[in-house]
Amino acid sequence: MATTADIRNGLCLEMDGELYSIVEFLHVKPGKGGAFVRTKIKNLKNGRTIQHTFNSGAKLDVARVENRPHQYIYKDDSGYHFMNSQTFEQTFIEESMINAPDLLKEGQEVHILYHADTETPLSCELPPFVEMLITYAEPGVKGDTATNAMKPATVETGATVNVPLFINEGDKIKVDTRTHSYSERVK
Repeated sequence: MATTADIRNGLCLEMDGELYSIVEFLHVKPGKGGAFVRTKIKNLKNGRTIQHTFNSGAKLDVARVENRPHQYIYKDDSGYHFMNSQTFEQTFIEESMINAPDLLKEGQEVHILYHADTETPLSCELPPFVEMLITYAEPGVKGDTATNAMKPATVETGATVNVPLFINEGDKIKVDTRTHSYSERVK
């Protein structure tokens, strides 16, 4: 059992028979009345995010979860297939459990969150940044760089990312997997 003082981002809670992960939290101490913690929690089964308020000092049921390294192998009709990097066991995961499935490349390292008691996969997180090769981009026009203009470009996985005008076909870029946005060009 934990209390609201133990709340942090990424903490997994068990509430009403469901597993939730804390996305954001804010300790609030109003001038009148008791303190409370306002949170934004994500249901790990269906991916929905809701707001929930806990009274200060309330007891929380913390779920035991483990983050295990895996390597993406391939995708077929049953889902996305991954191999555990330590035990070499294979597992498959549905697309809804992956935070950015359109940015997955074969052989890419990911972390899969498992419920420690039932050994069921809960979610799959890509690294914060991945390197992608631009397979198609409209050519930039000289002189269009006065503003922060962006253009759509297609990366090697088929996803579309907005990039600056100076990025051309064949360039390698870093993409933020949390926001699907361009980060920087890779040499």
